[in-house]
Amino acid sequence: MGFFLSIVVTEVGIVSLGSLAPAVTLAVLGFVFGAGYEVVYYRRFEYDVTADTFDIGSGVISRREREIPLRRIQNVDISRGIVQRALSIAAIDVETAGGGETEASLRYVGYDEAKRLQRDLRRGAREDSDEDGRGARTEDTTDADAAAADAATADAAEPRRRDEPEELLFALSPRNLAILGLVAPDLRALLPVLFFAVPTVGISIPDLLAETGAFTVGPRGAALAIVSWIGTAAVTAARYYDFRLTRIGDELRYERGLLSRYDGSIPIGKIQQIDVRENVLMRRVGYASLAIETAGYTPGEGPSGGSEAAIPLAGRARVLSLARSIEGFEFDEPEFTRPPRRARRRYAVRYALALGLLAGVLWIANIFLDVSLLRYWYAPLVAIVLAPIGGHYKWLHRGYDVGSRHVQTRNGFWRRSIAVVPAYRVQTVIQTATPFQRWRSLATVAIDTAGSLSVTDRGARAVDFDANEATELRERVRRGLQASLTARRKPLSTSTPSGDTPLGRVSTNEDRDEVG
Repeated sequence: MGFFLSIVVTEVGIVSLGSLAPAVTLAVLGFVFGAGYEVVYYRRFEYDVTADTFDIGSGVISRREREIPLRRIQNVDISRGIVQRALSIAAIDVETAGGGETEASLRYVGYDEAKRLQRDLRRGAREDSDEDGRGARTEDTTDADAAAADAATADAAEPRRRDEPEELLFALSPRNLAILGLVAPDLRALLPVLFFAVPTVGISIPDLLAETGAFTVGPRGAALAIVSWIGTAAVTAARYYDFRLTRIGDELRYERGLLSRYDGSIPIGKIQQIDVRENVLMRRVGYASLAIETAGYTPGEGPSGGSEAAIPLAGRARVLSLARSIEGFEFDEPEFTRPPRRARRRYAVRYALALGLLAGVLWIANIFLDVSLLRYWYAPLVAIVLAPIGGHYKWLHRGYDVGSRHVQTRNGFWRRSIAVVPAYRVQTVIQTATPFQRWRSLATVAIDTAGSLSVTDRGARAVDFDANEATELRERVRRGLQASLTARRKPLSTSTPSGDTPLGRVSTNEDRDEVG
């Protein structure tokens, strides 16, 4: 920022060199004050790992003391930028069950000390969880949430020894890294890439629009698109460079990153949901990715910016194989039930109305603004003929499948996601209907877990199904939860208790379409 301001000041000539002296003095004083504050903050920052808690004391003017129960710790992530790696220091982010925000951050820790803290915090969390679980199992309770917590504790392995071997589960090859960058470029980096790409190509965005018009792309416009695609692909490749997924005891461990290096843990016993994700390009070449959500920790929203992806890119069969190898996620191949056909008509009408509204806004803007591009305000109306096709593909890629042990949902065309939730991880089943859904007798069923992803549109959701069918689906998932918890409390009994009929497809009415 200071570099650009200096250029502006020099070019415009706002101030003279003599008048810059006070500003430089203030800048130096501000730097000294900031550096001194950080030194004092560092010296007054304290932490300690006790038998039950992770204690942190911080603050210069106002003091803050925190005690984080070890049993609540979900993830302990280590990140290192270029400067941090050169200085052999790291930042630690501690996530707890209670939300996706970081509970505690330690920014200036030696790398060896960071690894020790990561190991001790996760070990302490497992030991504390095991002790709580043994105490809980001595009481006879029928509460679904308590039973779910008890079942999760039963999954936890014994605390691992320091010398427990590390098993390599997946490593991203250079070929797949290049493919990942091309089929899944990081669009969040598009603006910075354009900032550097436009001078490289030698044009400006207004000149480009004036030269190519609204319906054609000139050579320089094509060159700009190619450079932008390569740039965003490079950002993705740098993020997942040298990605490795290993297993140590009851944890999954990942490492990734070229410029900034990330190292984190995923406790298997606290995994709530897995997502098999494929965008359009991935599906065309037979690839997919696998994301994992633990309690209170959402894939893509952690401090490492999505590093909790178990597999960034691999063949779809490889992704499904690794997903089914996780305890509690031995799911069968789904047979998705699609929404009724009237939902498809709803999508087409909604797309057409959105395009018409966009054309209307552009038409009004064309009246009041003298912008040449707005002369083509009617361009969105041309796409209305594609609304039925868009509605069909949206409908085609939605559905659900409910089995005796898992609930699976599918949503999205451009970025399709298949969510898998074990029945015993279900917390609540929520049925909702907007006014437009009620008009067509449709409803949505959301499968809520202890993770934060389930309350968003990216959670496990059966969208736009017949209202009666949605009610029946909600009740069957609830009964499946109770049956699954009963089976897990009685490990010596059969895996499917008597009366627990398979929870496959729900009976439908004449407006329902075929499964697939």
